[in-house]
Amino acid sequence: MGTGILGTGTSALLAYQRALATVSHNVANAATPGYSRQRVELQARPANTSMLPIGQGVDVKQLTRLADGIVFARQTDSAGELGRLDQLSQLASRVDGLMSDSATSLTEPWSSFFNAAKGVVADPTSSPTRSQLLAAANQLATRFRTQDGQLAQMDDDVDRAMTNKIVDVNRLASEIADLNRTIIGAGKSVSPDMLDARDQRVRELAKLVGAETAMQDDGAMNVFTPGGQPLVLGTRASSLGTISDPFRPDRLQLALKTPTGNMRLPEGTVSGELGGLLEFRSRILDPMRAELGRMATALAQSANAIQHQGIDYDGNPGADLFSIAPPQVAAHSSNTGTGTLTATIDDVGALTGQNLILRYDGSNWSAQRADTGETVTMTGTGTNANPFKVGGLAIVVGGSAAAGDRFLVTPTAAATGSLKVALQSPTGIAAAAPLTSSADPANLGDAMVSGSQITDPVQFAGFTSATLDFIDATHYTIDGNGPYTWAPGTAITGNGWSLTLSGTPAAGDSFTLTRTGPRSSDNSNARLLGALDNKEVLDGGITSITTGINRMVGRAGSEANHAQMSLQAQQALDDQANADREALSGVNLDEEAADMLRYQQAYQAAAQLIATADTLFQSLLAAVRR
Repeated sequence: MGTGILGTGTSALLAYQRALATVSHNVANAATPGYSRQRVELQARPANTSMLPIGQGVDVKQLTRLADGIVFARQTDSAGELGRLDQLSQLASRVDGLMSDSATSLTEPWSSFFNAAKGVVADPTSSPTRSQLLAAANQLATRFRTQDGQLAQMDDDVDRAMTNKIVDVNRLASEIADLNRTIIGAGKSVSPDMLDARDQRVRELAKLVGAETAMQDDGAMNVFTPGGQPLVLGTRASSLGTISDPFRPDRLQLALKTPTGNMRLPEGTVSGELGGLLEFRSRILDPMRAELGRMATALAQSANAIQHQGIDYDGNPGADLFSIAPPQVAAHSSNTGTGTLTATIDDVGALTGQNLILRYDGSNWSAQRADTGETVTMTGTGTNANPFKVGGLAIVVGGSAAAGDRFLVTPTAAATGSLKVALQSPTGIAAAAPLTSSADPANLGDAMVSGSQITDPVQFAGFTSATLDFIDATHYTIDGNGPYTWAPGTAITGNGWSLTLSGTPAAGDSFTLTRTGPRSSDNSNARLLGALDNKEVLDGGITSITTGINRMVGRAGSEANHAQMSLQAQQALDDQANADREALSGVNLDEEAADMLRYQQAYQAAAQLIATADTLFQSLLAAVRR
């Protein structure tokens, strides 16, 4: 009897000692990230005889780690998505602030430039107003360059952040592989704390790059990117790295190091913070730089075209107001031919700003969007006489391309940083129309010269005057040459110039045309420049540059707002996943305190059993001694 009580009490003492140790371990790790609550599972010792089946006490069946694989998978997925959206939201907000903040936006210098242009319209002979227009043009060009410089800085920031995060990814992957090795070696006696440490690292890895997991029979956990590329296979860890963009060596791309070389990981194959960086660059940053460049290019091309149409204060044809770099072309690093491409702006109205990839298959060229791979219609043969026409560009092929050669054409993304004011003197502003006209007092019709422009500066250099005579309402001669047919709304062209008429001429009507001289007070051409902000020159002639800029700013705000709302929604999902884990695996100090009290009382009772057994045994010895 004494032996049975002693054995039972001893088993209880040891079991509750282990239970108290487990409770103390839980309490000690209540604030440890990733710790899963542990619980001692007890089971009764069965009787060892059938004659009198009295139990023999209690055993510790196992130490249970309170964790759920489904909850862990939810947390892993959520961590990856939360990391992606956090990066996307932060960077998109930076772009939004750059585009919309009054201190950095285009709004103020844009308005100042056109207000200054209207000042020249009001007083075209004033040197101060002309100087103010050049100063405003410089401020506007500077603001364009500043915005582009900030966007370029964000591009560099993406490269630096990617490099830093890759170091953490590789460290975590290596630690997970080492933990797998330890867990495999421990077999069924693996420590729950070791499993917690592995799960915590997987969640941290998921936040950086996204993660999907698969368990092996030996207890090891394999980890893959969302695109299925292995990061950890058993006890072997893969490494991420960077490679240079084959079109842009100054830009880094994410890659997985494999035995056969580096394999690029596009944005869709990874999530987490690295995925957010790549998505920001391709979906927000690059399109924003391209659109900013499209606005700068449209401004420069349109303002320069207006300048070329008019006469400056010295009586000379107008020169460029702005200078801006042409579209950029980069050859793929693997090209084997000697081919070259030269691109120029052909049609601002057709300019999309989308980066293009031109491919040569050995006999034909094709074009596709760099971001989506969508085929883009291209006409022409690529020669000087018949260049390729695509996306508002004219592209001429030189050299000898080889089959498989590729070229990246960047129409506008690299243009903004080069925008500068080309005019050095205020007198160079071409405010006046090139022609001064006078109607014969005997004219019977109500036609008047409503506008004129230079079409060929070389030919116009030799022009001094001309006489325009109408034979009838639809036919005219110039200095006796002709007759030429005229229809309402069509231009009349001469020696490097053209003009338009309003009203209807009559037979015998005559106009004397002379070249506008120096120091003219005419403001016809300045009015065109002052109205450029609302002139519909983009998207096939249906969108003004002002509207285009407003849409660009609106898109930046929309992207930032969408990213922020998505982040908030994902944060709520992540909080719920963490709450579900805490409900199962988190340490509740009140519950642990109750368990500790219960196990303490049981331990004391077990000790009392042992004391009782000892008393009984001593009584038996005393009886025998008599």
